[in-house]
Amino acid sequence: MFMRKSRRSEAWQGVVIGKKRGMVDGANMYFFLKVQLSDGTTKRVRVRRELWKSLREGDGVVKQAGEEPVKL
Repeated sequence: MFMRKSRRSEAWQGVVIGKKRGMVDGANMYFFLKVQLSDGTTKRVRVRRELWKSLREGDGVVKQAGEEPVKL
């Protein structure tokens, strides 16, 4: 299963509803968030380890176009 990072041009805001990590390719550890967006849809996004470790379910996350997701 291949999971892409968020596109640079994407912009969204939401709340973390789940966290997972795994060795998708068998060699590298990847960190994923399941985010419920402000329009009610959900999105699974790959994030950096530092951000993943700092977040808990219920925390807000925002992704501006051209930037990495950050904690609110």
